[in-house]
Amino acid sequence: MYRHYSSALISITASMLVVSVILTAQDKSTAKVPDGLAVSDFKGYEQWQAIAPSYTDHGTKVIVGNPIMMKAYSDGIPANGQPVPDGAMMAKIEWTQKKDTDSPYDVTVPDTLKSLSFMVKDSKRFATTGGWGWAQFDYEAPSKSLKPVGTGTACGYECHLRVKARDLVFTHYAER
Repeated sequence: MYRHYSSALISITASMLVVSVILTAQDKSTAKVPDGLAVSDFKGYEQWQAIAPSYTDHGTKVIVGNPIMMKAYSDGIPANGQPVPDGAMMAKIEWTQKKDTDSPYDVTVPDTLKSLSFMVKDSKRFATTGGWGWAQFDYEAPSKSLKPVGTGTACGYECHLRVKARDLVFTHYAER
């Protein structure tokens, strides 16, 4: 189990570098959701620390956090019931998945970039959505571009309400 988890984190980290190279074909600052959050608002997300991997039947994901979010996790937030501080940001990078046929054991690794999703805590700007703003972008491989998903920064609010007691944060910090 530990070996599989470690291999997954290594594969995801390497894939994050690939995301940076792939997206150079598009000016990231031009990709934004209808009411203003842009990929460029999350500058440097490619180098943020991993919070945890996540897997579905359709993709492999890594959730990363900026230094403010990582400090919040080290302080016990959001599990301790305290709010996440303003300035905290998270990004979810999702890829399609494939089997690594070179590995000596059964392992699934990231393949093609699928989507980018972001959260930013700004209690004043996003007061009506629990202090959080969201942005999601689908990656279109043929044009190597990002397409906004949803209708604006509130698009994640309804889904995240189910974890209101955790300040609308789903992801649990994965111990190292």
